[in-house]
Amino acid sequence: MRNGTLVPGPGRPRTPAPGWPETLPRVVPAAELPPRPALPRVKVLHVVTRLQADAGGSALLTALGMDRDRYDVWIAGVPGGELWAAAREAGLHTVELRGFRHASTPADALVLWRLTRLIRRERFTVVHTHCARGGFLGRIAARLCRTPVVVHTFHGFAFHPGQSRPRRAACRFLERVTRRRTHRFLAVSPRVARQVVEERLAPPGLVRVVPSAVDLGHVPERFDPLARRMLGVPRATPLVGTVGRIEGRKAPMDFVRMAAAVTERHPDASFVMIGDGPLAGDVRRLAARLGVHITLTGHRPDAARPAAGLDVFVAGSLYEGLGRALTEAPAAARPVVATAVDGVPDLVEHGATGLLVAPTAPQDTADAVGRLLDHPQEAARMGRQGPLRVRAAFAPQSMCAAVDACYCDLLGT
Repeated sequence: MRNGTLVPGPGRPRTPAPGWPETLPRVVPAAELPPRPALPRVKVLHVVTRLQADAGGSALLTALGMDRDRYDVWIAGVPGGELWAAAREAGLHTVELRGFRHASTPADALVLWRLTRLIRRERFTVVHTHCARGGFLGRIAARLCRTPVVVHTFHGFAFHPGQSRPRRAACRFLERVTRRRTHRFLAVSPRVARQVVEERLAPPGLVRVVPSAVDLGHVPERFDPLARRMLGVPRATPLVGTVGRIEGRKAPMDFVRMAAAVTERHPDASFVMIGDGPLAGDVRRLAARLGVHITLTGHRPDAARPAAGLDVFVAGSLYEGLGRALTEAPAAARPVVATAVDGVPDLVEHGATGLLVAPTAPQDTADAVGRLLDHPQEAARMGRQGPLRVRAAFAPQSMCAAVDACYCDLLGT
């Protein structure tokens, strides 16, 4: 996510507005020209709930990848995310909003006031919101300030089948309240886009699919023997694992039950969970009760490296827009077994890059994992097709070009 790798180089021509003449190449190198007067830039504020992992990482990549000659980019969100330091080091303007939380609290009114004051003071041309909480408060504040352009990205949904009916209804209501205050909607996958329209969270015709980019430069392009040394697992041992926060929506207990079922047919298999979270203790206790050994590595900022040593990558989320780890696994040529929820079937092609299973069905997951372990050549072929699926489509440059085109369209440039 280094700034220089994503920002268009000086003098690189860009697509002009329709009907406007093409940009011409420079006759003299920029370094030999007199200084050009500073031109006004489009001021953009990204409002994201948490600047970490999936949605936060995508928002940061978007901010880093916009042309600094044309855009002045800011990020505001919940304090304490793991990516704030990277944003500041890259030279972005950052605002950690005191009192902002992932869940609704009485302090939301104060957060809205602070966000409104920020937007009014800095006079942003574009407010681009992400996630449910950031989307609601950011779009309300932008409306109060009469921001010219408001864009919202759906990385997933705040409502899901595991919630009570009143809570799901409340989440839908809050999304629908702000749809008239939004000029363009972006979705991280086609299925997410379709659900946005079906749930009436956005009017038909205003949703565009922009895959949520992942910085894949640090992800190995194939199986990495060094990953096995990191994990202390011999190469000949079948290794099944997952990456992610050990929390409810990732269904970690289903991973444990799947591991116990796979062990019955493959007693030599090993299992690893790369990550940490509030349910780590529960995972250890259930694994001990079921008699299956699972290695928990704890949080690793280089999680993609050890994951490149897996024989099968498992993603058992109950709901998921498009997860970063789920993109990194096929990028590393790892076959995937994933639950068919939200945008996941758009990424994992059944029988091509992996296998899809129903959520909350650990035995089905175990059967799919067992099939890949029983047919290693098929699994290897699925793995080799993974990079073809994700490396180009999910590159930060592709996402930033699409977001740039969205802004230009709305601004008439």
